[in-house]
Amino acid sequence: MNGTWLGFIYSDWKNPDTGEKPTAIPVMLTINQSFFRISCMMRTGEMESSSYSEGFLIDPDRQIKNVAYSYNSKPRLSLSERSIPHDGTAVLKIVEKPKQKLVGRYWTERLTKGEIVLEYHSKDLLEELPEDLGDHPVTEDENLR
Repeated sequence: MNGTWLGFIYSDWKNPDTGEKPTAIPVMLTINQSFFRISCMMRTGEMESSSYSEGFLIDPDRQIKNVAYSYNSKPRLSLSERSIPHDGTAVLKIVEKPKQKLVGRYWTERLTKGEIVLEYHSKDLLEELPEDLGDHPVTEDENLR
């Protein structure tokens, strides 16, 4: 799992000024995994979230492979009027075949929730969102909405 994962968030958050939900939000998740520890850093154009509690639920007999983590999200300071720092949790199913993917959900103490769809990008731990993320092959899936 170590490396950078790219994809999209589909959120039920509504802009307080317009009442509209955002379109698919480009997102990057970097996972730093060793034998004893895992840490997750998620970035969008508006925020950065870092994990503080992480774990796996692996049960081959029940065909379950999940990673879950709780995180603290820090939106850009310029967005403090509509987006405050908050905690949340993500649970992602680990898909290895036919392509490496992470697919799951998240929820926050702001009472927002949504879906996350990511594909493995590289073993490098990128530090900012690639500019061409909108061209990434993970696209909006009507089954997630």
